[in-house]
Amino acid sequence: MTITWRVAVGSDEAGYEYKEAIRQDLEKDPRVELVRDFGVKAGEVVAYPEVGLAVAEAVARGEVDRGVLVCGTGIGMAISANKVPGVRATTIQDSYSCERSVLSNNCQIITFGQRVIGLELARRLVHEWLGYVFDPSSPSQAKVGVITAYEQRRGT
Repeated sequence: MTITWRVAVGSDEAGYEYKEAIRQDLEKDPRVELVRDFGVKAGEVVAYPEVGLAVAEAVARGEVDRGVLVCGTGIGMAISANKVPGVRATTIQDSYSCERSVLSNNCQIITFGQRVIGLELARRLVHEWLGYVFDPSSPSQAKVGVITAYEQRRGT
């Protein structure tokens, strides 16, 4: 069974170059049926939370399956995206955290820092990430369920 993804990409001005390269990679990847770009455009300045929240809301609404966000460190984008109920986002910087973001945590969004890791590593991690699928019958489901139950109790 081949899974295809609908993927959102977004960045502030500090992550523009990486976002563009990753967007182009995704558009060529046969596992990706749709790439939706949430900005920024060249030379545009936008506060990272606006982009992070917009991508996370698209994931939460089911318009896209996954998202890739880039800013200077990746931290602000992850924090912003995690404010949207039902969304799990994390900054990744290596293959192991990439794998575990999906297999242990069912993260739908990964973030990068353009000022933190090299472009080729970021591109490779996105490629790897598309190959991982969360197994809802795994022991990790109960842990992810704790997060979901908390969100539901809090109404967030």
